[in-house]
Formats: sequence, structure tokens, C-alpha cells
Amino acid sequence: MERIKIDALLKSEPVGEKKLVKGWVRTKRGSKSVNFIALNDGSCIHNLQIVADTENFSEEVLRKVTTGAAISVVGEISESKGSGQSVEMIAEEIEILGVADSEKYPLQPKKHSLEFLREIAHLRFRTSTFGAVFRIRHALSFAIHDYFNKNGFYYLNTPIITGSDAEGAGEMFRVTNFDLDNIPKNEEGKIDFKEDFFGRETNLTVSGQLEAELGAMALSQVYTFGPTFRAENSNTSRHLAEFWMVEPEVAFADLKDDMDLAEDFLKYIVQYALDNCADDLAFLENRIEQEDKQKPKDQRQPMSLTEKLKFIVENEFERVTYTDAIDILRNSKPNKKKKFNYLIEEWGADLQSEHERFLVEKHFKKPVILYDYPADIKAFYMRQNDDDKTVAAMDILFPGIGEIVGGSQREERLSVLTEKMKDFNIPEEEMWWYLDTRKYGTAPHSGFGLGFERLVLFVTGMSNIRDVIAFPRTPGSAEF
Repeated sequence: MERIKIDALLKSEPVGEKKLVKGWVRTKRGSKSVNFIALNDGSCIHNLQIVADTENFSEEVLRKVTTGAAISVVGEISESKGSGQSVEMIAEEIEILGVADSEKYPLQPKKHSLEFLREIAHLRFRTSTFGAVFRIRHALSFAIHDYFNKNGFYYLNTPIITGSDAEGAGEMFRVTNFDLDNIPKNEEGKIDFKEDFFGRETNLTVSGQLEAELGAMALSQVYTFGPTFRAENSNTSRHLAEFWMVEPEVAFADLKDDMDLAEDFLKYIVQYALDNCADDLAFLENRIEQEDKQKPKDQRQPMSLTEKLKFIVENEFERVTYTDAIDILRNSKPNKKKKFNYLIEEWGADLQSEHERFLVEKHFKKPVILYDYPADIKAFYMRQNDDDKTVAAMDILFPGIGEIVGGSQREERLSVLTEKMKDFNIPEEEMWWYLDTRKYGTAPHSGFGLGFERLVLFVTGMSNIRDVIAFPRTPGSAEF
């Protein structure tokens, strides 16, 4: 008999038919005469109730049906007499595929803290919460590829090992195959990278953007979707050392085109989640509501999870210049009453999450796109505006999270770009390949970057970015 997944079984409700299911036991309860087994196979948030008459099974088999055990069950599908499910399976055969010692298995049928579950990340997929999170993560990943494919973009795999620092930040992980106990030095006593595997200093990439620009200057529309790395010693709920980035680049596009693309893209992705992840979203929404009941009113979520997602889809994004945003923030009550942790006093300030959330949640009450930022606080590749003070950059701000997308029109003018590189102390000889695209057939082009985990964090309503990636890499932690 061919196995049917629990998701398909619950959707089809084949009452009266004999079926085979396999999965992991969530709970077992019952009496001397009958056992009720909650079985989950990861295909959906819902469990299938297995009804096992104790007369039909040996005591040895039923004793091994414990929380965490993997079992195979054949039985007839029947309308359920209990609440909580429409159908159940009347077990005829039970096979133990893998036992789980009930005294040692870490995931007992009780509430576990998220901090504890991070310590057993290899098992946390089996919980309802993380099953929901990672099914939604998959759906969002698929939706991203689907959106770009439908809109004529080409998927470009940019290098993970690179000799360039796209952000000019310098916070990169070094790649080497040197014997660390015997590192070769040159005549000046410095590390001789000519002896290394690639013959030069290399690092793990912080972004695929610069290489994606090269693709866009021939294929018109490309996107990257891959892992990126930051060696920031940051232990916050918003930072990871390894995370995934989505980075489209479009030729013949200005800043307005970039904002239009980003807004349309985000609305498509969020709508896809609403359309295809309803059960998992409902579970996570209920989880948040239960947590909020334990908090003071002023710390509770202002919107339910579903309301927050619909807020993105149903509202036009408000487009505001950085200069106007600074005026709004400077004159706001939190700033005047010194409620902001970082007070806004003058033009040129680098906005913090608290400022971004104020604009979205309190002032405009809709998603916000800030654009035309001071050149001094943005990267070298962003196009200089005619005022010589600002660059054609934009950030998209979401409720509860602040910045979710950062993008810009790229500087296509060779003379301006080389001057910017001098200002940022970026040697031209290291970026000769990037400058070539400005020498041969340069054209206006734009793009943006979306931190994928930030998106998953927003859509699932989870509060810590370490809980939306399977195996989080953070300072001092590289388990699993």
C-alpha cells in the first residue's frame, strides 16, 4: 500500500477507505481498552488521530508508541466522534520504525522555551511552532523564485568566495587554506597571500550585488538568492553571521522603477503566504495572541499576524524623502519628550529601528519607502543626486521590524564612481572588472537587497531571527 501524507488525507477525508500513514508520535493517551495517538508527518500543522484498540495490539508494541517515536500505521478512515478533527484512523496494523526513549527524549508534550529549542535545533523541527515556521519559509522561498520567473528575471548564482567587499564595511570572514601554525610571510613580515589557494586575500561574501550588476548589464534583469556572511560581533534578535539575501538588479531602471519593483515584489510574496499558508499562519497567530495575554497592554502587538500581513498588501507604500522624514521625526512627540533612545537633532542622522517604526506605525500608518539619503551614510555604488548631498537610495520600512529592504539606483558614471571609490578608500585595481561595465556600454541601472530571514521573521511573527533559520550562526555559536 502506498503511503498517504497526513495533509492530503485530511483534505480528501476518504471515509471508509483503508490507508497507510507514517509519522512521529506527538502524544499518546487513553485507557486500558483504547489508545489515542496524535501522529504528525510534517506535511501540515495538523495531527491525525489514530485510534488503537488495545485488544488488537501487543503490549510490547503499544509500550513503544511514545512521544517522538516514528511509526507506520494502516487503518480505516472514520468520521471522528471527538472534537478537534473531522476524521480519524482506526488502526489495524502498527509498525514501530524508530523508538524514542520517553525518559530521555527532549521534546516532551509540554511548552518549551524558544531559547531551549535553539539548544536542540536538530530536533526543534518536530514542534508545531517550527514546523509552521519552516513550511512558511519554504513557501516564501518558492514565491520569490516564482515572482522573478514570471517577470522575466534570470537567476544568477554569484560567488560565495570573493576578493571584494561590496559594502566597504570590512566585517568579513577570511577564507584560507593556510596551515594556521605555519603562515607564510613576505619580506615585510606580512602574510603572503600569494602563497594562499587563490593567490590573493579572499573572504566570504557580504553581498552578491556587484556581480549581479555585471549580469544585469547584459541580461537586463537578474536576481541572486543565496547565503551571505557578516563578521559582526552582534548578539541581537535581528542579526546573524550567516543569512540569505535576495538581490535583483535591473538595467535601464531608475530609483522610481526600483521602488515600484520592490513594492510589487513584497506585496506578491506576502499575498502568496496569505493564500498558501493559512493553517500555519493561524497557528502562529494564536501562539502570539496567547503570549500577548501574559504581557502588559502597552507591550502587546497592535495588529494580529493576519492583519499585519494584509496591512502590507492592502496599503500603497508611502514614499517620503529622507529630508522630510527627518523633519517629521525632529518635531515628533517622542523626540521632543526625549522618548527616543537616539534623539533626532540634525539632518544627516542615521535612522534607527525606533525611528523607522514610528514613521510606519504611528505617523503614516502604512508601509513607508524612504529615499534620497545623505551620501555620507550610504555605500559608494549609490548614484549621486544633482544636489551633491544625497544619493538615489531607498529603504522600505515595515511595521514591527523597521527596514526590510535597502536599494538604490547604481552610479553608472565612471568619473563619479571612481571619485566615490577614492572617498571610500577602495582601490581601483581591485575593482577593475566592476569599472569595466562603466567603460563599455554603461547604462542606468538599479537594484535592492532583501534579507530573507527578515522577511520570514515578519511573515511568521516570530520575535528572534535565530528562530527563522534552521541552524543559526551567531558569535560563539556554530553548532550542528
